[in-house]
Amino acid sequence: MPEGVAFIEGKFVPAHEARISIFDTGFTRGDAVYDTVSVWHGWFFRLDDHVRRFQRSCAGMRLTCPHSAEEIKFIVATCVQRAQLDDAYVQMIVTRGVLPRTPLRDPRQCRNQFISYAIPYVWIVPPDHQATGVNLVVCHTRRTPPEAIDPRVKNFNWMDLARGLLEALDEGGATGVLCTLDGRLAEGPGFNLFIVKHGELLTPASNVLEGITRQTVFDLAAEIGVVARALDLTPEDLRGADEVFLSSTAGGIMPVSRVDGQPVGTGSPGPLTLRLRSLYWDKREQGWLGTSVDELVKDRPAGMADV
Repeated sequence: MPEGVAFIEGKFVPAHEARISIFDTGFTRGDAVYDTVSVWHGWFFRLDDHVRRFQRSCAGMRLTCPHSAEEIKFIVATCVQRAQLDDAYVQMIVTRGVLPRTPLRDPRQCRNQFISYAIPYVWIVPPDHQATGVNLVVCHTRRTPPEAIDPRVKNFNWMDLARGLLEALDEGGATGVLCTLDGRLAEGPGFNLFIVKHGELLTPASNVLEGITRQTVFDLAAEIGVVARALDLTPEDLRGADEVFLSSTAGGIMPVSRVDGQPVGTGSPGPLTLRLRSLYWDKREQGWLGTSVDELVKDRPAGMADV
């Protein structure tokens, strides 16, 4: 299986050779933003949406991406093509860079760095586990409040999410969902949460990344005539749900069959979850909302002529 290809310091290199300085504040302080887009059967999914969100994240962190949207799309497509991947997990990243050695530690003086890579497709929940659904743990760890770190800015400040994941694994779960400081459901490490109650789809409204796959669930629900709403939810709402699933670029729509070890509904993936999951992947197979990797590589921007 191909290992992947990265783009760093203006060059394409094998993924395992990609390096950043240990003095880059993206490494030392998590001072970086990123976005993750998937490729399935040679087609990027909602690439323009991901690039626009990435640019908003850069602006939200006062980072300057050295590449235009068209150049970013060419770079990520070239990473995928050179890695010879039909199905890929692709990231675009901007780090703050290295602080200059001056008396003042002024991040405004850093040269921001763009990095991208393509590796084989990543699943938060492997397909064989999705068949039966997973155990989701409600974590005691709280989500960092938006007044401190805006969750709409996709960033590498993952201490709360990493602690929550470790907590969930220690308790026998596949992953965990974090709550806000006042006890409302938020999100988990790399995914948004949905519950089904009385035929409606509900997802947390507060302190969450506005996920591209989350929006896709809203779109699919509208297509099949199901009401979908974002509102404040509690762990009790989760435990009393008829169905539960996760949504993420890394895995699509992923069924949950237990919460804190107790069955959700019948204890198996529910009918609406399975319908949405099947619809999502059927449409992905057909190139829905897709951008061809090969076509992007052919359309080389003028500024990328020498890479």
